[in-house]
Amino acid sequence: MHTDVANDHVMHGQWDIALRDLDFAIGLDTRHDGAITWGEVQAHRSAIENYALSRLTIKGDGLTCTMQPTGQMIDDHTDGAYDVILFDAVCDKNIPSKLTVVYQLMYDLDPYHRGIVTIHAGDKIAGAVLGPSNPVASLNLREPDRWGEFKSFVTDGIWHIWTGIDHILFLLSLLLPAVLIRRRVPPANESWRKGTVMSEATGVVMAALTQRPQYRWEAATRFWPPCLDVIKVVSAFSLSHSITLSLAVLGIVHLPSRLVESGIALSVMVAALNNIYPVVHKRVWLIAFAFGFIHGLGFASALAGLQLPAGAMAASLGGFSVGVEIGQEAIVLAFLPLAYLMRKTRFYQVVLFRWGSLLIIAMATGWFVQRAFDVLIPGFSAIVPN
Repeated sequence: MHTDVANDHVMHGQWDIALRDLDFAIGLDTRHDGAITWGEVQAHRSAIENYALSRLTIKGDGLTCTMQPTGQMIDDHTDGAYDVILFDAVCDKNIPSKLTVVYQLMYDLDPYHRGIVTIHAGDKIAGAVLGPSNPVASLNLREPDRWGEFKSFVTDGIWHIWTGIDHILFLLSLLLPAVLIRRRVPPANESWRKGTVMSEATGVVMAALTQRPQYRWEAATRFWPPCLDVIKVVSAFSLSHSITLSLAVLGIVHLPSRLVESGIALSVMVAALNNIYPVVHKRVWLIAFAFGFIHGLGFASALAGLQLPAGAMAASLGGFSVGVEIGQEAIVLAFLPLAYLMRKTRFYQVVLFRWGSLLIIAMATGWFVQRAFDVLIPGFSAIVPN
């Protein structure tokens, strides 16, 4: 939202809401084909405006503002299509320098929903991240609270990775083998196969017996080598996703949402498949680094549309990045000690490692098919969050 220099009683606003959220809240997909058209959005225009604008309140110092819709359009973000609601907040007196914003969109439907609110007043910008757990923000338009903005984006970053099951499964797929060592199985007489060698004495090609190399996973004997591997994986993942997160939020890099989300699903599939058929087992951090770039673009969807000056952008982007790292480290700190304690058990090596990886492959394959080919697998989304 931004104030009007010609009218102290009015603020002009733009509200971008994911079509998938609106469909979940009021039902836009009347044809039930999984594809929301502009015609379906137009048919629900009044319902969309009434639902959204009734869940945004601006007040302060006795101020009362009425939300009046002025237009609607569709925009593509990195994580899909959004309905853009243009509106005016018409207030009964001059807008004060301190405002209270109450954000209640999806509060009764999605406890993890978050919305980014920014108010532009001349060259000053104040903002916050709001959601069901913290729906109210007090914003000072004269002296924006950068520390408060930073903290709100830290919280948003933590929740973003904790609620992103595809990001979590990618990380877990890389961490599962950390407490195991892949060793070559000693030769066994019963597993020979024929080969050919050249006799040095006679020069005659003779049949010989050679063995096909076999490997197995064994429990690590010490804690610190697995810990070092985990540090490498997490550091490589953090480095690469931080690069693309920053580039995407600053508008330097942009990829279609279908490509980004499909790439994330593919990364989960590859990471879990590498546990079953190991190709990379000594430098797993390379997988984390390579696919971290596409995950960074996925993280950027949470900050889509941010257009802020340097100070506000630094607080927002920095806070969100720190939040993602905190959320990521919390997962690692919870996983590693438990994995190390269970590493010798059949439950860990067979159920969690092998069957868990196979389950992750199945889930990621479903995500990839749905995201890459824009098809809806019947019943899949009801079982596995997309």
